[in-house]
Amino acid sequence: MKENEHVLHDADIREPLFDFLEEKYGTMRILEEKNIGDSRADAVMVTPSALYGIEIKSDADTYARLARQVKDYDAWYDFNWLVVGSTHAASAKDHVPWYWGILSVEIWQDRMDFYVVREPEANPECTLQKQIQVLWRPELVKIQEACQLPAYKEKSKAFVQERILEKVKPEVLKPLLCEILMDRDYTLIFDEINAWRKANGKHKRRRKSAKKASQRQRKTLK
Repeated sequence: MKENEHVLHDADIREPLFDFLEEKYGTMRILEEKNIGDSRADAVMVTPSALYGIEIKSDADTYARLARQVKDYDAWYDFNWLVVGSTHAASAKDHVPWYWGILSVEIWQDRMDFYVVREPEANPECTLQKQIQVLWRPELVKIQEACQLPAYKEKSKAFVQERILEKVKPEVLKPLLCEILMDRDYTLIFDEINAWRKANGKHKRRRKSAKKASQRQRKTLK
């Protein structure tokens, strides 16, 4: 290892990375540690028009779980970034599909720099059918109201999702979904869920999960 090189860990990378992404994309929101399929996304970036999955492989990490993670990321996000320490920069492209973006992180004289090895391209595997599942029932109601759809109060959440997908054009639905996730307040969302459930004769849900989620979110807006 060269004298000026440092072994980077995940925790070292996150805050500088989010600052870099904010500068690159402008209006955005970062949500950390989100469960997706059998994996957990290190971070999800929400922009006004798309969802970006962000997987971090620091110098201290290996590619052992990446194949499974790629499959899960591809199901949920419009674009994906693999962020790697400098020790992985040369080999990263061999471990993710061609449409994944790759960012290399390097330390030089105590400064952390990010280098775009490859820009992400639209993920051909991602579908709105999957993405709409991240919305809670009161958030689906917002889409129903915005698009003047029936309330479907007696129907299941899955039924409502299918009707939205059937009735709302993707070019209308995607910005609405992004706007809702951009504005989601984890300190209030469970109150909204319970208010909806009470109004519709459902049992209340515990608030513990909402508190835990609110501690993991980061929001950066310009």
